[in-house]
Amino acid sequence: MFGPKVKLDRDLYQRLQRCAEAAGYSSTEEFIRHALEKAAAALDDADSEEEVKKRLQGLGYID
Repeated sequence: MFGPKVKLDRDLYQRLQRCAEAAGYSSTEEFIRHALEKAAAALDDADSEEEVKKRLQGLGYID
């Protein structure tokens, strides 16, 4: 697959590899793509910027 690339810390990538294997994904990339799609879908449903911020806080992405 060609397109935008994202750099990840090696330790994080290895952690994601273990999670992908444990969850039965065919590849680490598939697992990461699925996780990002789920996070984006949760935010797409938000009605306002304030709701987006609350959801991001709930997910631990922002303080």
